[in-house]
This record gives sequence, structure tokens and C-alpha cells, in this order.
Amino acid sequence: MVAEKSELREYLEAFVIAIILALLIITFIAQSFVVQGRSMEPTLHNGQRLLVDKLTYRFRTPAAGEIAVFRYPADPRRKFIKRIIGVPGDEIMIRDTVVYVNGKPLEEPYINAPTYGDWGPRKVPAGRYFVLGDNRNNSDDSRFPDVGFVERKMLMGRAVASYWPVGSIGIIRVPRSLAR
Repeated sequence: MVAEKSELREYLEAFVIAIILALLIITFIAQSFVVQGRSMEPTLHNGQRLLVDKLTYRFRTPAAGEIAVFRYPADPRRKFIKRIIGVPGDEIMIRDTVVYVNGKPLEEPYINAPTYGDWGPRKVPAGRYFVLGDNRNNSDDSRFPDVGFVERKMLMGRAVASYWPVGSIGIIRVPRSLAR
């Protein structure tokens, strides 16, 4: 004879299982992220909600053009979101408002204004990434010492989709000019 569980116990077990599954998903697979600030405009906007894929970077290296969420090196409790421009071994230089990767100028239709200020040339070290905000003149990114080249272990995941506000729903794609 099988003893029947009380209805309350069944609800509690279902609730505990749901919490455990949610924690596993958030920790290892995907997580919601809210854009804070204007550093990624016009691509992403303050308050926009994204789905961040935390699984892909466990199986392959981050790629140029992807929008990545990472722990801010100066305060790892904070999270930043920027576009990966340079991967390990790339030489990055900014001259006369143009970003160069390995001596070739980037075509950047996704930025809102030219990139002011010269930087580099500098080679991206092994295990690190060069990131820039799409709103170059309003972005704390790899050009500045508090961020610098971002260590691989600080990368949390890549933005794959926007789900709020409704008008911004869609997949986040790597621009053709950055696909390698």
C-alpha cells in the first residue's frame, strides 16, 4: 500500500524543485540582465532587458562583435555590458576617430558618433579581451585603466536577445563588419 502525500507537502516539494531548477538555470545557462546607463546606445538602451547566455562561453571562446556582460574589474560586484572588439593576439589602435584591428579599420555602423581620442597600438594579451561601448564618447571601457583588457574569467556571458520593452524584442546579432 502506498501512503498518500498531503496536498501541502506536494506543493512544497514542487516549489523547492522549481527554486532549485531556477538557481541552476541562472547560475549555468541563462540570466536576465537590465542595461544600466547609456554606454551601449544606440544598440541597447537604459532599462532595456536582455537574456544573457552563460553557457556558450563554457564551450568556446568569446568572439569579436559579441556583446558581453562582465564583472567590472575595479569592483567585481558590479556588472558591465560592452561589445568585444579585440580578442587575444589582436592589435588595437584608435587614430583620428577610427578603430583599427590588426591594422584594418573597422566599419562600425552600430555606433552613434565617431570615437574621439587616440589609443594604442596595443596587443590584446592572452586570456583577455578589448571591449568598447557603442556610445564611445560616453563609455567606461578598455581604453581606461579601471577596465583595461578584460580577463576571460570576468566574462559572465553574451547578450543573445532583448525581451523588454516590447518594441525592442529580438535577437542580438554580431554586425557583419565584426564577424571573423
